[in-house]
Amino acid sequence: MPAMPGLRIEALTGPAIAPALAEVARLRIEVFREWPYLYDGTLDYEVSYLAGFASATDAVVVAAYDGDRMIGAATAAPLTGHTEAFGALFAKRGLDPDRVYYCGESVVLPAYRGKGLGSAFFDRREEHARSCSSAKGPFTHIAFCSVMRSASDPRVLASYRPLDAFWIKRGYRQVEGLVGTYKWKEIGANVESMNQMQFWMMAL
Repeated sequence: MPAMPGLRIEALTGPAIAPALAEVARLRIEVFREWPYLYDGTLDYEVSYLAGFASATDAVVVAAYDGDRMIGAATAAPLTGHTEAFGALFAKRGLDPDRVYYCGESVVLPAYRGKGLGSAFFDRREEHARSCSSAKGPFTHIAFCSVMRSASDPRVLASYRPLDAFWIKRGYRQVEGLVGTYKWKEIGANVESMNQMQFWMMAL
């Protein structure tokens, strides 16, 4: 549990997801404006994107609240129900995409970071993945992806600290060559651009 009095964490599934999506969208827009994503998002797009996620079987939103205010959230769903286009990338590596559970965003407002929420989010999503089963049987792997940025990019903040060590400590490893793409509009840009995403994975 997070080491901050007054916080509570809820794992939302099924019909409980939809009422929380507006707050998840708000958090995504606010947090992903930071490096390394530099995401210039809109509420309309976020609501549409998250509605598609929420319709996936066995989807979950792990939400953190300070009182009644959502201050952090993490999402997850079966890979082929969340981002079906990524399935072919896993299949090419001999992995059955139908048995991979996918962790989406994990966003926390700055004032609440370093309080154990990141660990709690992964704990709850991994627990949920192990409790679910695909049509082919239990999920065998859990994965997520992170944006690939150059360390020499002039936009990087001196205070930025990569999360690689945290992910490795939890048992995740980068899968060499398993790279997907997402398209979004970056702050200061006029059009969307493609961004490479490195996949990390762990056996369940």
